Amino acid sequence: NFLIAAFAIQWSMIVNGVGHNVYEGHPKSSISLGIINLITSDFAAGAVLITFGAVLGKTSPLQMLIVVVFELLFYTVNEVIGASILGAVDMGGSIFVHTFGAYFGLALSRAISTPAKKGDGTIKDHPANGSSYTSDTFAMIGTLFLWMFWPSFNGALAQQSQQHRVIINTVLALCACCIAAFFTDAMLRPHNKFDMVSIQNATLAGGVAVGSSSDLVIQPWGALTVGAVAGAFSVVGYVHIQPYLARKFNLDDTCGVHNLHGLPGIIGALGGAISAATASDRAYGSSIGLVFPRRAPKEVTDDMTSAGIEAGDGLSASEQASIQVAALFITLGFAIVGGTIVGMIIKSPMFLPPSSQHPEIKEYGKSSSRTYHYDDTVYWETPEEDEKEARDEEEALEAEHSLEMIKLEIKRQEEKRETLETFLNQIQTDKKEESALLEADDISAA
Repeated sequence: NFLIAAFAIQWSMIVNGVGHNVYEGHPKSSISLGIINLITSDFAAGAVLITFGAVLGKTSPLQMLIVVVFELLFYTVNEVIGASILGAVDMGGSIFVHTFGAYFGLALSRAISTPAKKGDGTIKDHPANGSSYTSDTFAMIGTLFLWMFWPSFNGALAQQSQQHRVIINTVLALCACCIAAFFTDAMLRPHNKFDMVSIQNATLAGGVAVGSSSDLVIQPWGALTVGAVAGAFSVVGYVHIQPYLARKFNLDDTCGVHNLHGLPGIIGALGGAISAATASDRAYGSSIGLVFPRRAPKEVTDDMTSAGIEAGDGLSASEQASIQVAALFITLGFAIVGGTIVGMIIKSPMFLPPSSQHPEIKEYGKSSSRTYHYDDTVYWETPEEDEKEARDEEEALEAEHSLEMIKLEIKRQEEKRETLETFLNQIQTDKKEESALLEADDISAA
């Protein structure tokens, strides 16, 4: 995550800058950097990290860097088409960040790996793909931080009164989502107990789902409804939908990004379309052009210009809603096609680091061999590996010592054998001499 995020932010500044310069008709101009560019680059990095969640443990570091390079190209083209050309509004990134990142990751995962199945068709869990009580506890700390700071994510690009609506709507959606997630998880899980994976993720789905409509006047009940629906659907995704997709479509989703980002992202996109269809000029007044730039009148007054409103196309509410839905389907298309193409690219052996211990993964198509999934020792120095080396060295020393002791024992036994043989030979010699003397005496007597 650390490496990917740092690289993605820098690469996104370049790709987004060039993409928007091309759209604006001055492709050779310098790329302007500012706080807006930094925030949008952070959003792009977020989409890549969402994608990473779907293939976590199944790709090499080099493969993921290649994914960053190509994914942000698709991301930029999709964002320019959806936001700049069509004029779709997606304040919190439900469409362009969460939905794109999730389905790009699912397509990528499908291209490079498939889950193992048992004889009856059920999914065979990988023995190394799991969590411990300690890791779950630390992950829950991360969930709490995300839950608290999600409003600032959704409102990073909001202006003026938009910021107030974003914060209020996001907090309400997160609260409703949290309650719905706990309730649904207890209802669907065996013995009516909570599952840490669902709670760590589904409690955040409300922040994802309310993103597209977070800056709109959706009323408190609207924010609560969106959050509750997203939380419940996210849990259903973990309990039922994810196993179904793995069984029927061979989708191996390591972190369940479809349940936290994919489904809630679609819910958010549809919610944003409904909010756009019901947004009236009475609710926003002259500021409707700030929320939906293409709904601004074709001719603006001086007061509108001073308020930051530029001339738009004078679209109706229903036309804006159609644009929101179109942006969702275009995003799904770019994500699925792009993820599949990039997945086929990174399966090439050239994107694997040299490995003397595992030379067989250098073959095409085995870059994501299940044998090496979720194994940190392939790319990292791990404590377990150091301990194993120490144990091997200790065992080697013990074996060497045992061998030396055996050699000494053999030497002692050889010496003992030689002593006994010498003793026996001496006895036989004495007996022969004694017999010879007796024979000589008998001859003399005769």
